[in-house]
Amino acid sequence: MSLIQAENLTKVYGAGEAAITALDHVNININAGEFVAVMGPSGCGKSTLLHLLGGLDRPTDGNASIEDQPLAKMTDDALTKVRRRKIGFVFQFFNLIPILSSLENVALPLLLDGVSLSNAKQKATEWLIKVGLGERLGSRPDELSAGQQQRVAIARALITDPILILADEPTGNLDTKSSDEIVSLLKQVSQQWGRAVLMVTHDPRIAAHAERIVSMRDGKIVEDRHNAKSEG
Repeated sequence: MSLIQAENLTKVYGAGEAAITALDHVNININAGEFVAVMGPSGCGKSTLLHLLGGLDRPTDGNASIEDQPLAKMTDDALTKVRRRKIGFVFQFFNLIPILSSLENVALPLLLDGVSLSNAKQKATEWLIKVGLGERLGSRPDELSAGQQQRVAIARALITDPILILADEPTGNLDTKSSDEIVSLLKQVSQQWGRAVLMVTHDPRIAAHAERIVSMRDGKIVEDRHNAKSEG
């Protein structure tokens, strides 16, 4: 059974002659633990697809489901709970809170969900160790490299034990070495830690790490293929 299903997913901005179709009847399934890269030029609809699958926006037509639960039929409160507990988000610019330490940034989603401070900090410590930042628990974002900041963001995305990680251009603000390290970490998230990962990227070299590559153009999927090169 697919973890994520999208059927005829469509997003239109504006109306009449000014209407722009960002996503045009897209169908895609993502399985548990699968690492999928979505590629395409700017404006092709890949980020719109990620936002709809993550419940950050609602479709004009069609539906996206997570574990057979249709997102379009959920109330805003129910959708917020799904985003908070089942989906982890990783963005290009990290979105860390500048005045908080690595530990505090990672613990924050649990604290917002009512977990005690001691339990949240313990779990945050465990995830920061897993992503290789066990020595930087007390460091603020401005004391970390860009690659280290993205590691903090990935730990924060994982701390609620989500079933899906949505990563929007996660290497777009990183140098080549850091980009390779981050995409390798996302591969580990999928292969070792069992989370489905959907990564949007414009970089073929980064997409090559994924086990499946979906190519988009003009709001449509034009290719969906298994990537044998990612194995091993």
